[in-house]
Amino acid sequence: MALTVVSMACVEFFLVHGVWTQKGFHRKPSLQALPGPLVKSGETVILQCWSDIVFEHFLLHREGIDENLLRLDGEPRDGGSQANFSIGPMTTILSGTYRCYGSVTHSPYEWSAPSDPVDIVITGRPGKPSLSAQPGPRVQPGENVTLSCSSRTWFDMYHLSRDGEAPELRLPAVPSVNGTFQAHFPLGPATHGRTYRCFGSLPGTPYHWSAPSDPLSVSVT
Repeated sequence: MALTVVSMACVEFFLVHGVWTQKGFHRKPSLQALPGPLVKSGETVILQCWSDIVFEHFLLHREGIDENLLRLDGEPRDGGSQANFSIGPMTTILSGTYRCYGSVTHSPYEWSAPSDPVDIVITGRPGKPSLSAQPGPRVQPGENVTLSCSSRTWFDMYHLSRDGEAPELRLPAVPSVNGTFQAHFPLGPATHGRTYRCFGSLPGTPYHWSAPSDPLSVSVT
């Protein structure tokens, strides 16, 4: 199934099976990964696409791949609809950035706006980093905290995860005089406790990260 995208005056069209389809006719659905976007090789992740609109069909697209759009019938959910796409067993080929769309039966070539992207990342690459806090893991309210992620294995980038959420912070790894590669994440004034982990990644494989560091709990006392 070839997929071609053309943009004309802010209106986007897709060529699927030789038929032009247009997106943006309906509000974007929501997309989430269950149990989460960070998975180990061989595991299965569920990408759940849902909307308060009753869509008869949902489509799942992986960024950079022009084939194999996945399509499922929508199921009722709280007055709206949803579809659960099972992705796995997970390999590097299946990792990447996903978006989903909704459509209705009477207008099969008119899709919704795309969901916000979800990055599916495989973890477990050798070279598990370590994570530490300065001035320490126990701080007073308003005190500035910096988290340092380091490893003797070379990584190009470090990613910081908070409370098991998908990492939103990343910094380039910098060589240190002690032979490690480090990144320092300034978190600013502490307000309440959190648990953090960090991961390392290499250029060319942005969706294949190291095993996570041991968790570091930062408490505010």
